[in-house]
Amino acid sequence: MLNPMLPVQSIYGCALSDLERLCDEAGVKKVHADRLRAAVFRRGLTDVAAMGDLPSALRQHLARRMDFSLPQVRASQRSADGTEKMLLAMRDGSEVETVLIPAAGRLTQCISTQVGCAMGCTFCLTATAGLVRHLQAEEMIMQVFVAWRARGQRPRNLVLMGMGEPLHNYEQVARFLRIATDAKGLAFSPNRVTLSTAGLVPAIRRLQQDRLPCNLAVSLNATTDEVRSRIMPINRKYPISMLLDALSDYVSARGGKRVLVEYVMLAGINDSLDDAYRLRDMVGSLDCTVNLLPFNEHAGSAFRRPDEERVSAFRAILVEAGIVAVVRDSRGRDISAACGQLLTQRPVRDRCCTAFQSDGALRCSSRS
Repeated sequence: MLNPMLPVQSIYGCALSDLERLCDEAGVKKVHADRLRAAVFRRGLTDVAAMGDLPSALRQHLARRMDFSLPQVRASQRSADGTEKMLLAMRDGSEVETVLIPAAGRLTQCISTQVGCAMGCTFCLTATAGLVRHLQAEEMIMQVFVAWRARGQRPRNLVLMGMGEPLHNYEQVARFLRIATDAKGLAFSPNRVTLSTAGLVPAIRRLQQDRLPCNLAVSLNATTDEVRSRIMPINRKYPISMLLDALSDYVSARGGKRVLVEYVMLAGINDSLDDAYRLRDMVGSLDCTVNLLPFNEHAGSAFRRPDEERVSAFRAILVEAGIVAVVRDSRGRDISAACGQLLTQRPVRDRCCTAFQSDGALRCSSRS
C-alpha cells in the first residue's frame, strides 16, 4: 500500500536516472535500476512482489514510493475490421481515447497526447472539445501498457495521432519518446514511432535540433493559405511557405530522412485537380511520402468525403510527377476511431477480464 506521507510518482514516467535515484534511496546498488527497468518495461510486470530478482529493500521502497496502477478502461468498441477503440480514465478523471489497429503480424497503437486539442482544425471532431489539459509522459506510456494488457501483445508501431497536438505538449512528448525508444526500456525502434503535427513551426525546428527519436508527419491539408487558414487556424501564424521551409530544413538536417505529408481530402474544398497540381509543385522537391486521407465523416460536420474517382485522379497527378502518394485506408470508421473522429464518446461498455501469468506479467485477455 502506498504511504501517504511520502511523495509518490508513477513508475511509467521514470527514466533510467530516476530508477537509479530510487535505488540510492533504498540503499541498494544502482545496477538494480536496469533490472527494475527490464521488469517493468520489457516484461510488463505491475506487481512489485513478482519482481523476485530485486533486493527486498528495493521492493519495499517501490511499494512505498511508486504507483504501478494503470488507467481504468471505461469503455471499449471493436470495429468490423478489428480496430479497437478504448476510453481511458486517468487518475484525475480526465478521459482520453486510444486506438489499436491490428494487421498481419503486428499491432499499431494510436496514442493521445492531450485531453482535447487547442488547434481548432474545423474538420476534426477532437477540436470541438477544446483543450482540457496536457497529458504527462507517464500517461502516454500507460496507454501502451493498457494496450499490452488488452491484446496480450505489445504494439509494434506507435503513432502519436490521437487526441491532441503532440508538439503543443513538447516537453512531455519528448520525455515519452525517449522512454519509449530506450533500448533497455520499451525498446521501440524510432523508425516505428511517428509523431504527427498540425504545423507548429518553432516546435518542428526544436524537434530537428533535439533529434527526437521518431518519424515526422505533418498535416498540410490545403495548397493555398486562404483555404488552409480557414480549415486550420494554425496557418494564420505559420503559413504554408514557413512550414515547407521548416520541413526542408528538417529533412536536410536529419540526413535525408523522409517526412510524411498528410492531406485530408474534403469534397469541394481542397480536392480539385488544381489543388493536386499545386501540391505536386509544393512537395516535388521535398523527400516525402504523401498520405491522402479522404475525410472521415462525423455527425454535425459540414464537410463531405470526396468520391473515389476524384481521389484517384488527384493521386494520379502526384504519381505521374514521381511523388510517392498513398491513399490511406481509414480503419475503424464504423466506431468513430479513424483520423479526426476521437472525442471520448462513451459507447456501450464491454466487460473486460484480463488474465495474468503467475509472474504478474501482462500476457493475455478475454472478453465475455
